[in-house]
Amino acid sequence: MKLTTLRTPAGTRAARVDSGVAIEIDSPDVGTLLADPAWRERAAAADGPRHELSSADLAPVLPRPGKILCVGLNYRGHILEMGRELPEHPTLFAKFAEALVGPADSVSLDEASAAVDWEAELAVVVGAPVRRAGVAEAEAAIAGFAVLNDVTMRDWQYRTVEWLQGKTFEATTPFGPYLVTPDELPGGARPALDLRCTVDGELVQAANTADLVFDPVALVAYVSTILTLRPGDVIATGTPGGVGHARDPKRYLTDGSVLVTEIEGLGTQRNTARLGTSGPA
Repeated sequence: MKLTTLRTPAGTRAARVDSGVAIEIDSPDVGTLLADPAWRERAAAADGPRHELSSADLAPVLPRPGKILCVGLNYRGHILEMGRELPEHPTLFAKFAEALVGPADSVSLDEASAAVDWEAELAVVVGAPVRRAGVAEAEAAIAGFAVLNDVTMRDWQYRTVEWLQGKTFEATTPFGPYLVTPDELPGGARPALDLRCTVDGELVQAANTADLVFDPVALVAYVSTILTLRPGDVIATGTPGGVGHARDPKRYLTDGSVLVTEIEGLGTQRNTARLGTSGPA
């Protein structure tokens, strides 16, 4: 199943995507839908107003997650090529809902930062409450996956040893276009999907999510040891090599840069970086 959140004149609406058509579900967004234990049945049976996907205005697939937890240094090939040892535990930090934008919205370039970077990522969406999960329970708690780009203000990230301040600037993080359930994907809850990111048409990142050190099931199990994960919570699983900050010379997004992020089976984001903007394009 493939789900999305539409912007309509009456407000946002959750929808099921079938053959290029978004069919409204009786719920204001995908996050609210996931709070209902019967979300799968409701989504599958929905037969509300229909919208052509090609002209639909898509919000972040989950506009207001309760938690957005992010993982650093999680692609095996990138870590090894940097001459580092594979981590024993995930590196975790947080992001807040104010950072999220839709898959075609502008990415805001804040005048406070001169080093805005891209980070294409696979996002895990939780679909059931889970605490101290074993492997089977963690796998069952995954509602699906989505595309996320963890756009980062590097100069703010590295002001201190804590990263959060560079990771959650407002209106910087494209999320969507869809939530896709594991049964639709090769590898299921441990999907093996090609990931690509381009900037102004140039390929800057390419990897496969099978190269994750800590896969989605392991991350749900690990994080749920710390706190309860609830329906609609999000885990961003980390980015592969190719970010602008690691280049020589360093390269960052500028006003008008076109950022395209795509993951096989999950869809494509196309966002234009704009100075001083916030929200929909």
